[in-house]
Amino acid sequence: MPTKIEKSTIKFLNDLAKNNNRDWFKANKERYDVAYANAKAFMADLEKAMQKHDTIEKSKLFRVYRDVRFSKDKTPYNADLRFSFTREGAYRRGGYYLKIGAKESFLAGGFWRPEPKDLKLIRSHLAVDAKPLRKIVASKRFKDNFGILEGEKVKSAPKGYIKEHPNIDLLRHKSFTVDKKLDMKLITSDDLIKEVNKGYKAMRQYFDYMSEILTHDLNGVPLYG
Repeated sequence: MPTKIEKSTIKFLNDLAKNNNRDWFKANKERYDVAYANAKAFMADLEKAMQKHDTIEKSKLFRVYRDVRFSKDKTPYNADLRFSFTREGAYRRGGYYLKIGAKESFLAGGFWRPEPKDLKLIRSHLAVDAKPLRKIVASKRFKDNFGILEGEKVKSAPKGYIKEHPNIDLLRHKSFTVDKKLDMKLITSDDLIKEVNKGYKAMRQYFDYMSEILTHDLNGVPLYG
């Protein structure tokens, strides 16, 4: 049976959210250690499930300690669990993400703030032909799981494009992401890994298309050996 998120882990996150200070955390360090171990075991089993339909190079459980140097929010700890899963190889693009909190949980994935050369390549392809992406985003599977394509956008038109471009709605994107809220009743159930993995599988057509355009030039020539 795959590892599930224990109710004690969610209780710890809820208590941490209410007592987000170093003294409380120090006094409850043993509870954190148990919750962290539970999260690590859960992540390992989720990765095993993902490996059946994708190739995952690295999984990561984010640190509980917040970097508050440039934040107005000076609370020292993340009162949730955050996971990321990196796909292996230059031809497998897109990343998976999962956040589990006491009040809100969701899965997500896609291309968050791609580096300038990748963003330029994505826009170049979409400017020429956005039909394949529009077809994916309009599909029933995509809509049922994610609704719409998310991601921060420029206010008007990116440099090099006119506001009247027929694909300006897509060209304005700086990130190309999807997300899906998870029912909190699901979080501590035996079905969480199955349902999260189901959501990740629903991203694959989108990932495969974006990987194709990110690894080929406009003439279809591979960019990597």
